Amino acid sequence: MDFDAVLLLSFGGPEGPEQVMPFLENVTRGRGIPPERLAAVAEHYLHFGGVSPINGINRALIEELQKVTELPVYFGNRNWDPFVEDTVAAMRDNGVRRAAVFPTSAWGGYSGCAQYQEDITRARAAVGESAPQLVKLRQYFDHPLFVEMFADAIADAAATLPEELRSQAQLVFTAHSIPLRAASRCGPDLYERQVGYASRLVAAAAGYDDFDVVWQSRSGPPQVPWLEPDVGDHLDELVARGTKALVVCPIGFVADHIEVVWDLDNELAEQAEAAGVVLARALTPNAQPRFARLVIDLIEELTQGREPSRVVGPEPVPGYGNSLDGSYCTPACRPVSAPTPNAGSR
Repeated sequence: MDFDAVLLLSFGGPEGPEQVMPFLENVTRGRGIPPERLAAVAEHYLHFGGVSPINGINRALIEELQKVTELPVYFGNRNWDPFVEDTVAAMRDNGVRRAAVFPTSAWGGYSGCAQYQEDITRARAAVGESAPQLVKLRQYFDHPLFVEMFADAIADAAATLPEELRSQAQLVFTAHSIPLRAASRCGPDLYERQVGYASRLVAAAAGYDDFDVVWQSRSGPPQVPWLEPDVGDHLDELVARGTKALVVCPIGFVADHIEVVWDLDNELAEQAEAAGVVLARALTPNAQPRFARLVIDLIEELTQGREPSRVVGPEPVPGYGNSLDGSYCTPACRPVSAPTPNAGSR
């Protein structure tokens, strides 16, 4: 299989105070989120001048990609400019016929995989029959470079702790919590199992035998159950056990966007300081050259027809696929209005 372009497909974020509320309305449209909840979340963005870090990080990653591939690299978002529908129209106008799609999510499940497939389907439908074929690359939570980047980030974070606390620091992995009903949508606990699997790989690479996996950034009414424990509640438990130092690795995120810099670098950091706990937060891949090489390797898996590059763990990999075999996240999680398995893949 050959490609003549790459599409980096992401979530999107505001780039000015006047864009914050319209962006949040896009994200939550049809969900019945009360205005006061949107206003509360808006304050997180306004704390940083109304600018989400995510678009700037993605543009920097595109610059790194352009250093390692001759293919043109396009940028499209689900919820904000540049919208993926507009980007795919521009790709058509530029003569692109088949593009590899790299989503800024390493995971399976609905939000991490199937919803990106829906974005692809929606954008191609908006452009019409002349739309380029778009092939979503596989989930990459077990790719050697993914594991290496997070393991190195943990080591760098631990090195910032006072020397006398480093050996006793507790390693805690975090990922975005989701409602339990969504967690079971794509097969039993797929997303949760993938986060746990990747955490084990990264902890082993970083030299840790003991670690915790917790969740962050939950929203919605309190009566709706989400994945737990929450990272803040877990910190309280660690404090009660006498923990004095913490290394937090946001393994569920590939960029230091708003839910990392606000929820961890602000809220959790303040909670830790008040409790007398020293906290070091590991960086995400962001726009590292290694992250760009990971993207190219995923593409070459398809263009060269070779086996996926993977770190092999002690148990079977929690299922993943790509659009070549029609498996998407898992057979149980085919996106709404998905193309047939061969559409846009050969």
